Amino acid sequence: MNRTGVVAIVVSDSNSVPQVQTALTNHGQIICGRMGIPDHESGKNVIALIVKGTVEQISALTGALGRIPSVQAKSMLTKE
Repeated sequence: MNRTGVVAIVVSDSNSVPQVQTALTNHGQIICGRMGIPDHESGKNVIALIVKGTVEQISALTGALGRIPSVQAKSMLTKE
């Protein structure tokens, strides 16, 4: 069963950005929309994704992101 949701990503070190991009590309089939906001003062980047897929697919994306150094990812999904 597909669910719609949001994935929030915080990248604390710009050296991790290429790995984040690779993870997003690898899971691109479930990403419906993306917005990224760089914070030049702190050096942190925030990315918001709109996703649609199974719980397993979305968990695979957040898990891949969470294994990248200096990256935090959290998701919120619809119940049905």
